[in-house]
Amino acid sequence: MSLKGKVAIVTGAATGMGRSHAIAFAREGAKVVLTDIRTEPLRKTEKEMENMGGDLLAVKCDVSSQADVNKMVKDTIDKYGSIDILVNNAGAFRYAEVVDLSEEDWDRMMDVNAKGVFLCSKAVVKQMIQQGRGGKIINISSVAGKTGYVLYSAYCASKFAVIGFTQSLAKEVGKYKIFVNAICPGTVYDTDLAHMPGGFVESDMKVSGETDANKMQAIYERAIPLGRVGRPEDVSKLVLFLASDKSDWITGQSINIDGGAYFSF
Repeated sequence: MSLKGKVAIVTGAATGMGRSHAIAFAREGAKVVLTDIRTEPLRKTEKEMENMGGDLLAVKCDVSSQADVNKMVKDTIDKYGSIDILVNNAGAFRYAEVVDLSEEDWDRMMDVNAKGVFLCSKAVVKQMIQQGRGGKIINISSVAGKTGYVLYSAYCASKFAVIGFTQSLAKEVGKYKIFVNAICPGTVYDTDLAHMPGGFVESDMKVSGETDANKMQAIYERAIPLGRVGRPEDVSKLVLFLASDKSDWITGQSINIDGGAYFSF
């Protein structure tokens, strides 16, 4: 699945799944644009990839800001002249019961998880149409974009939105040979969103009544037919496939990658 010479933008690339996707692209020969709102971890990943010999550009970007997104796309074109792949990976998470959920937290999740996908896709699609050779857009949704969870209402709403947007955009831009798909990870354990204060693990511990994070991992694993939680690299393999020409008759899909934990359309 060599992507040699392709230009790939990965949002939320400083840590976790985004970092994994960016490294995977570099190993396949792509030129990689790393974007994140967090300066220090972004520079750390940039340095790591430079030491690997990657051809890359790091751009601080708030995906919920149209000005930031437009600048990021301009910086990409100024350096590389084109864009072939966009991975909308940046994400935000807060948990609360609906009666306790703040308007600020609702807006933040919608701004990053849904509006960010819209803004980045809009800017990149314009460039891809102008280039006239198609492209690949990969949106990171979630199994929480297909079913609701206790304490996840805003997060679920934002990830459901990503799937609806993916389907609509795929129908709009198929005539330009632009492929748009969503990936729906299940429990991917080694990420900031999982382990940060207020993250997935903490919220699931609250629901389950478990107080030990290691025991919480065991609970996840018992619910997964393949017997383990996901790793960022598991998702990156699917990202590479969807970014390659091996997926050239797949568009508008929302693909679960979860060790068999969920079966849904």
